[in-house]
Amino acid sequence: VQLQASGGGLVQTGDSLRLSCAASAGNISTYAIGWFRQAPGKDREFVGKINWGGSRTDYDDSVKGRFTISRDNSKNMVYLQMNSLKPEDTAVYYCAASEDWGLDYDYWGQGTEVTVSS
Repeated sequence: VQLQASGGGLVQTGDSLRLSCAASAGNISTYAIGWFRQAPGKDREFVGKINWGGSRTDYDDSVKGRFTISRDNSKNMVYLQMNSLKPEDTAVYYCAASEDWGLDYDYWGQGTEVTVSS
Protein backbone atom coordinates (compact mmCIF):
# COMPACT_ATOMS: atom_id res chain seq x y z
CA VAL A 1 0.00 0.00 0.00
CA GLN A 2 1.22 3.52 -0.81
CA LEU A 3 0.39 6.23 1.68
CA GLN A 4 0.42 10.01 1.53
CA ALA A 5 -0.17 12.33 4.45
CA SER A 6 -1.60 15.78 3.80
CA GLY A 7 -3.32 18.68 5.51
CA GLY A 8 -0.44 20.27 7.34
CA GLY A 9 0.08 23.97 7.63
CA LEU A 10 0.84 26.93 9.85
CA VAL A 11 -1.60 27.50 12.71
CA GLN A 12 -1.66 29.33 16.02
CA THR A 13 -1.65 27.92 19.53
CA GLY A 14 -5.08 26.58 20.38
CA ASP A 15 -6.14 26.06 16.78
CA SER A 16 -7.28 22.80 15.21
CA LEU A 17 -6.06 20.97 12.15
CA ARG A 18 -7.06 17.73 10.48
CA LEU A 19 -4.48 15.62 8.72
CA SER A 20 -5.39 13.00 6.17
CA CYS A 21 -3.66 9.79 5.20
CA ALA A 22 -4.65 8.55 1.77
CA ALA A 23 -3.84 5.23 0.18
CA SER A 24 -3.01 5.77 -3.46
CA ALA A 25 -2.43 2.09 -4.14
CA GLY A 26 -3.72 -0.88 -2.19
CA ASN A 27 -6.54 -1.27 0.31
CA ILE A 28 -5.97 0.63 3.53
CA SER A 29 -8.77 -1.26 5.30
CA THR A 30 -6.59 -4.30 5.92
CA TYR A 31 -4.01 -2.37 7.95
CA ALA A 32 -3.74 -0.73 11.29
CA ILE A 33 -2.57 2.83 10.69
CA GLY A 34 -0.21 4.70 12.92
CA TRP A 35 0.62 8.38 13.06
CA PHE A 36 4.11 9.54 13.94
CA ARG A 37 5.84 12.88 14.07
CA GLN A 38 9.37 14.18 13.95
CA ALA A 39 10.27 17.60 15.25
CA PRO A 40 13.42 19.39 14.06
CA GLY A 41 16.47 17.89 15.69
CA LYS A 42 14.50 15.17 17.43
CA ASP A 43 13.78 11.50 16.90
CA ARG A 44 10.56 10.34 15.33
CA GLU A 45 7.91 9.64 17.94
CA PHE A 46 4.65 7.75 18.08
CA VAL A 47 1.46 9.82 18.13
CA GLY A 48 -1.32 7.26 17.92
CA LYS A 49 -2.80 4.37 15.99
CA ILE A 50 -6.10 2.89 14.90
CA ASN A 51 -6.98 -0.72 14.13
CA TRP A 52 -8.22 -1.87 10.75
CA GLY A 53 -11.90 -1.53 11.60
CA GLY A 54 -11.67 1.69 13.55
CA SER A 55 -12.93 0.17 16.80
CA ARG A 56 -9.69 0.57 18.72
CA THR A 57 -7.28 3.46 19.09
CA ASP A 58 -4.23 4.18 21.18
CA TYR A 59 -2.49 7.49 21.80
CA ASP A 60 0.69 8.80 23.29
CA ASP A 61 0.07 10.60 26.56
CA SER A 62 1.28 13.87 25.06
CA VAL A 63 -1.71 14.04 22.70
CA LYS A 64 -4.34 12.09 24.61
CA GLY A 65 -7.55 14.10 24.88
CA ARG A 66 -6.49 16.52 22.14
CA PHE A 67 -5.92 14.30 19.10
CA THR A 68 -8.37 11.81 17.59
CA ILE A 69 -7.71 9.23 14.90
CA SER A 70 -10.54 7.99 12.71
CA ARG A 71 -10.86 6.19 9.43
CA ASP A 72 -13.20 5.82 6.48
CA ASN A 73 -12.29 2.59 4.76
CA SER A 74 -14.84 3.22 2.01
CA LYS A 75 -12.71 6.21 1.00
CA ASN A 76 -9.38 4.54 1.74
CA MET A 77 -8.62 7.33 4.22
CA VAL A 78 -7.43 7.76 7.80
CA TYR A 79 -7.60 11.06 9.65
CA LEU A 80 -5.80 12.72 12.53
CA GLN A 81 -7.89 15.45 14.12
CA MET A 82 -5.67 17.71 16.19
CA ASN A 83 -7.28 20.15 18.63
CA SER A 84 -5.81 22.59 21.14
CA LEU A 85 -2.54 22.62 19.27
CA LYS A 86 0.61 23.66 21.10
CA PRO A 87 3.99 24.87 19.80
CA GLU A 88 5.47 21.53 20.89
CA ASP A 89 3.21 19.81 18.36
CA THR A 90 5.29 21.38 15.59
CA ALA A 91 6.71 18.55 13.50
CA VAL A 92 6.50 16.64 10.26
CA TYR A 93 3.68 14.13 10.62
CA TYR A 94 3.74 10.72 8.96
CA CYS A 95 1.23 7.91 8.60
CA ALA A 96 2.28 4.29 8.38
CA ALA A 97 0.57 0.94 7.84
CA SER A 98 0.95 -2.09 10.05
CA GLU A 99 -0.28 -5.65 9.61
CA ASP A 100 0.07 -6.41 13.29
CA TRP A 101 -1.36 -3.56 15.38
CA GLY A 102 1.84 -1.60 15.34
CA LEU A 103 4.44 -4.19 16.24
CA ASP A 104 6.02 -3.30 12.91
CA TYR A 105 5.10 -0.68 10.36
CA ASP A 106 5.60 -1.97 6.86
CA TYR A 107 4.67 1.03 4.75
CA TRP A 108 5.33 4.71 5.31
CA GLY A 109 3.93 7.75 3.62
CA GLN A 110 5.48 11.08 2.81
CA GLY A 111 5.07 13.48 5.70
CA THR A 112 3.15 16.70 6.05
CA GLU A 113 4.51 19.61 8.03
CA VAL A 114 2.64 21.18 10.91
CA THR A 115 3.85 24.40 12.49
CA VAL A 116 2.17 25.83 15.56
CA SER A 117 3.09 29.40 16.36
CA SER A 118 2.94 30.77 19.89
